[in-house]
Amino acid sequence: MSARFTSLRQVVVFILVFGCALIYAPTAWAQRRRAPVFGARTAVIVDERLAALRVEPNLTAELVRRLGRGRQVSIVDSVRVSEGIAYYRVAVTRRTRGWIPALSLVLPSRAGEGERLLKLIRASEDFDQLARARIFLDWFPRSTLRPEVLLLFGNAAEAAAEKLSRDAARRFDESESGKSSAPIGLYFLNFSGLDRYRKQGIIFTFDGAAKQFHYDGAAWREIVRRYPRSREAAQARQRLDSLAAAASR
Repeated sequence: MSARFTSLRQVVVFILVFGCALIYAPTAWAQRRRAPVFGARTAVIVDERLAALRVEPNLTAELVRRLGRGRQVSIVDSVRVSEGIAYYRVAVTRRTRGWIPALSLVLPSRAGEGERLLKLIRASEDFDQLARARIFLDWFPRSTLRPEVLLLFGNAAEAAAEKLSRDAARRFDESESGKSSAPIGLYFLNFSGLDRYRKQGIIFTFDGAAKQFHYDGAAWREIVRRYPRSREAAQARQRLDSLAAAASR
């Protein structure tokens, strides 16, 4: 009797553990992309070309490290040097601090920073434009400029889909995978060129007949849903109609 009770108890424990895993696994997956931590002195790197952290506010001072685009830092102090360049002293970690050109980052809590980032986005191309637009969408969720950035983001993602389609087709034709019986979509949707786009929250669908990627249209749908009267809404609807037409062919 005791052995049967122990066995039954083990089964119950297993079911509970397995059930919890099913419940919490999707939550853990959803939280994999960390949300920005907003604060009055919080800043984010938007132009990695200028993001050289130095021991002094001087272009020739010793380099501490270079900071990547999207890196969050805290503003400690600021200064404008003789060359007319503004610098911020920032804390990167608890132990790492240094000076960095102000033009390399934006402060979401400061008025006008969204407009400045949008200018940089407009001047950017290809993946750089997507990555900077992603920063804007993450850090300026209530900006009145959001519809324009969403449209830029979606259009750039669809343009990237065309290039990725060509690159994946060349890779597929050149590899031995063409002799495999696996579905062609399995190879295309596992194409390594998609990886950095997935990190930006971009999802591509795949048209097997045309061997063509397409952006899934999430940014355009947000425009239509949240900003139906914006000037960007008409173009977003056209983009979604084109997407639907391509899917029906």
